[in-house]
Amino acid sequence: MYSGGQGVYLHYVSGELARLGHEVHVIAGRPYPEVAEGVHLHKLKTFSFWSFLDGRDEYVFETNPLLFFHPLNLYEFASTRATLASLLLMFSLRAYAKLSELERDGPFDLIHDNQNLGYGVLLMKARGRPVVANIHHPLAIDRHNDLAQTKALRHRIGRIVWYPWLMQRLVAHRIDRIITGSATSAGSVQEAFGLPRERIAVIHDGVDTDVFRPLEEVEPEQGSILFVGNSEDRNKGARYLIEALNLLQHDVDFRLTLVDRKMKDLKIVPPLVWKYGLTRLVEYTGHLSTPELVRQYNRAQVLVSPSLYEGFGLPAAEAMACGVPVIATRAGALPEVVEDGVTGLLVPPADPQALAEAIRRLLSDPELCRRMGRAGRRRIVERFTWRETARRTLDLYHDVLSGQREARAAGRSAP
Repeated sequence: MYSGGQGVYLHYVSGELARLGHEVHVIAGRPYPEVAEGVHLHKLKTFSFWSFLDGRDEYVFETNPLLFFHPLNLYEFASTRATLASLLLMFSLRAYAKLSELERDGPFDLIHDNQNLGYGVLLMKARGRPVVANIHHPLAIDRHNDLAQTKALRHRIGRIVWYPWLMQRLVAHRIDRIITGSATSAGSVQEAFGLPRERIAVIHDGVDTDVFRPLEEVEPEQGSILFVGNSEDRNKGARYLIEALNLLQHDVDFRLTLVDRKMKDLKIVPPLVWKYGLTRLVEYTGHLSTPELVRQYNRAQVLVSPSLYEGFGLPAAEAMACGVPVIATRAGALPEVVEDGVTGLLVPPADPQALAEAIRRLLSDPELCRRMGRAGRRRIVERFTWRETARRTLDLYHDVLSGQREARAAGRSAP
C-alpha cells in the first residue's frame, strides 16, 4: 500500500470486499502489496528493470541467472527501463497467464483491473469474463505536466518515449466499465480516452477513519508543514512548495517534513533545498509505517498538497481525517475533497506566491487551523470512507454482471 495511491486503493477496496463476504484474489508484481485478511495474494514474478531494483536480493540470490537470458525476459528487462508501455504490456501478459492458471479451479465472476490497461487485459476479456478498470487519472496528464517541467531536449525525448500513447486508449474502449475517483477525473478520462460519459462511473476513494484520526496524546507543532507523496512525480508539484518556502524563510518560522523516500533517493527536492538555503528547515523521513504516518499528520499544523493534478488526493483526505487543515491547489479533484475556507485553503496550481501566502495565513492563526481541522474530520467521516467505496464498487459489479446475463439471454433468443 506504499507504492502510491493505486496501492492504497488496492489494499482497502480488496479488504472491504472480502469483509463483505466475497472471494477476492489479487495478482500483483513488485512492489508486492500488503493485503487485508481474507484476500488471496498471488505474487507475480516479472523481469522488469523496476522489479529488479525493488527486489535485488530475490533476483541476485534466488533466481537462476539463465532465466535473464530467455528472450522474453531479456526483452522485458531492457525495454522497461525506457518505456512504461512495455512495463504495462508485459505485466498484463504475465497476469493473463496467471489468471489462466488460477481458473483451472473454476472461473472468476469478474475481473477488476487497477489502471494497467495492457493488451493482456483484452485477453482476459476474451475469456468471456466481464472486465472493469480503474483509471485513477489519465497518464496523458502526467505526460503533459512532466514535459512542461523538463527543459533539456534529451530528457524531453525520454519522457515522450516513456509514456504509452495508444495501448491504454484501445483497451479502455473494449472493456465493460471504467471507474474513476472523482467527477473531475471522469471529465479528464472522457476527454483523454474519447469514452462515452455513461461508461465512466464516479466512485470516490476513501480513508480508513479508524486509523487516520486525531490522537489526543499528540499536539500540532507550531510552524510544522507536512508533505506526503512521491516528490519525484512532477505531477505532485513539490518544486512549487520549495519555491514557496524560499519566499517565506526570512519572516516565517516553519519546518517542512517530507514523507517520501530517503533523501539519497530523491533528485528533485534536495537540489532545490540546497539552492535556496533551506537545508536546516527540511526533514526527510523515508517511508513510514501507518502508525508513524498518523503521528506525523497529527504533529503537523498544516498539510500542503501542491499538485498540478490529482485524481482524488489521498494525503489531503488522510490529513483531514486526522484533523489537520490542508492547503491544496485547485487542480483535479482536490476541490472535491478540500472545502475552500472551511477545511483548508485552495490556491492556483504552479503558483509559489499564492502557496506562500496561504501557508503564511494558516501558520499565523492556530485557532483557524483548529477550526478547519475539526471541519475536515467531519467532512471525511461523512463522505469518504473505504466501506462506502467498496459498496458502490460492488453495486457496479452487479450492474455489469446483470448486463452480461441480459446480453447472453438476448443472444440465445435471437433467431
